[in-house]
This record gives sequence, C-alpha cells and structure tokens, in this order.
Amino acid sequence: MEKAKNFTDLVVWQRSHAFVMGTYQQVKSFPAYEQYGLSSQFRRAAVSIPANITEGFRKVSKLDKARFLNISEGSLEECRYYLILARDLSYIKQIEMDKLWNLSEEVGGLLNGYRSAILASNK
Repeated sequence: MEKAKNFTDLVVWQRSHAFVMGTYQQVKSFPAYEQYGLSSQFRRAAVSIPANITEGFRKVSKLDKARFLNISEGSLEECRYYLILARDLSYIKQIEMDKLWNLSEEVGGLLNGYRSAILASNK
C-alpha cells in the first residue's frame, strides 16, 4: 500500500469528512432555538473527527499520532449520542439517522484500524 502524502489521501479522513458534510446537512433542519445548543455541539464534535486526523497526520511519534486518532474516536462517539438525541427529539428522521449511523460505524472501524496499524508499525 502506498504511503499517504497528504491527510486528504487517507480514506479515514475522506469518510470522516463525508460524515461532517452529512451532519451539516441534517442540522440545517433542526429548530432555530437549537442553533447554539445541539446544532452547534453536533457540528463541533463532527468537525473534530477529521480535524484531529489532520492534526495527527504530521506528528512524528506513533504515540502522538495514535492519541489524535483516539481523540477522533471520542468525538465520533459523542456524535453517535447526538444522533440518538436528535432522533428521539424528532429532529432527524430514522432513515437519515441510519445513513449517518452507518457512516459513523465505517469511520469508527477505519479509525480503529489506522490507530492499531500505527501502533504496530516499526516506524
């Protein structure tokens, strides 16, 4: 497998960016009174996923890289709660939640695999 030259080459970044785009699309329909509440928190947590992948990309040490990926994993879990809450508050339809949930599971698997590979590498 060819080494990524830029963070945008990483499939985990690409899929997490797609998750952010889907999140932004969904929160547009949240009630106006959630603009500084759930909408803002959900967007911030979602953006944190690829942002931490990006920040960790240029870190030299394996432990630093893994730490930023783990922060991304934490933000992803936070987003999963926001998906549940948005559904339970009827801000998002089940079908739309399922799409984002499935994408979150894909991103979670990629994050875990990437972090594990970094920690297991000899570099």
